[in-house]
Amino acid sequence: MNKKPNYKLLTFYKFVDLKRPKEIVEEHKSFCNDIGLRGRIFIGEEGINATLSGNFGQIKAYRLFLETIPEFKDIPDIDDKTTIVDSHQFPKMIVRYRKEIVALGEVFNSSLIGQSTHKISVDEFKQLMETNRDEFVLLDMRNDYEYDLGHFKGAIPAGTVYFRELKNVLDDYKRQFDNKKIIMYCTGGIRCEKAGALLEREGIQGVYQLDGGVVKYVNRFNDTNWVGNLYTFDNRISTKVGDDNTHSVISKCHYTGQPAEEYYNCRYSVCNDQIITTKDQYEKHFGFCSEECYHKSKKTLLVRNEYFDKLDYKMLRGKIKSDPSKKDEISSVIATHLDRQLLNVEFNKKYSKKLTK
Repeated sequence: MNKKPNYKLLTFYKFVDLKRPKEIVEEHKSFCNDIGLRGRIFIGEEGINATLSGNFGQIKAYRLFLETIPEFKDIPDIDDKTTIVDSHQFPKMIVRYRKEIVALGEVFNSSLIGQSTHKISVDEFKQLMETNRDEFVLLDMRNDYEYDLGHFKGAIPAGTVYFRELKNVLDDYKRQFDNKKIIMYCTGGIRCEKAGALLEREGIQGVYQLDGGVVKYVNRFNDTNWVGNLYTFDNRISTKVGDDNTHSVISKCHYTGQPAEEYYNCRYSVCNDQIITTKDQYEKHFGFCSEECYHKSKKTLLVRNEYFDKLDYKMLRGKIKSDPSKKDEISSVIATHLDRQLLNVEFNKKYSKKLTK
């Protein structure tokens, strides 16, 4: 008999001007650790940005705790963006002070965010997608690697690898979208709130945003307006959207070009690039994204341990640190091991995309 899931994943934020953010961080940290929550919570002058998991009792207790903090009452969409999950989705609890709760390069006060917010509901958005699709430009404000995994049909990518790069593409937006109605969206809504304020300040007026982001939409509707998987910032990373009738795979394997929908990190820690592939292909290529990372790993020994590889690289690096005279011997062991494992494996990528930027 299948065990009924009894965990929840909360994803929420609130832009509110905080006068004592560091005090609130310490209070939050103590409470969350005491009751066993796991996740990431950032608190700063702009407000709070959080994603965390816990069992039903832990989440109920945390919701009551939030209500004791006047600035955090009435968190928008906290129920609509809650997801039922099988277990904790984070390895530990992190609560930190951050001057910006979402990094764009400057702090925006809540009144500026509020003045620049032009939201449309998920119901309005669905109707527009299905009846008036030619009347607006749909702009995906997430990063390129998120877009590649899945997005709304017909959406245009923001053209950024990191959100803080948004200022660099504003002139392109002005040229592309001049006098056009723009609707933008992001995972949970927070990036669109800041982006809306920035775009309006820079002269791009009347930009609308999907209220609650993708999470709120897919929690409400199971349709084909979304294609592919959703990138989430928790253990799931690549999250299936829809069911057998509505789910689709749009992303391609990094190694073969065939359909794939799982994200992995390159094992060469200096690179650590995220690549879409399958478990089999990732293991076949021993976790390296490119020929460059494979060869650099042999020279630097900076290889991340993985379940499919018997060598403990971290331990071996520790041995070298304790006794530098063993470096050549251990380097030879690692190089021989990697060469043997990858003897008949070809990489279709000669260089790492991340290292060559």
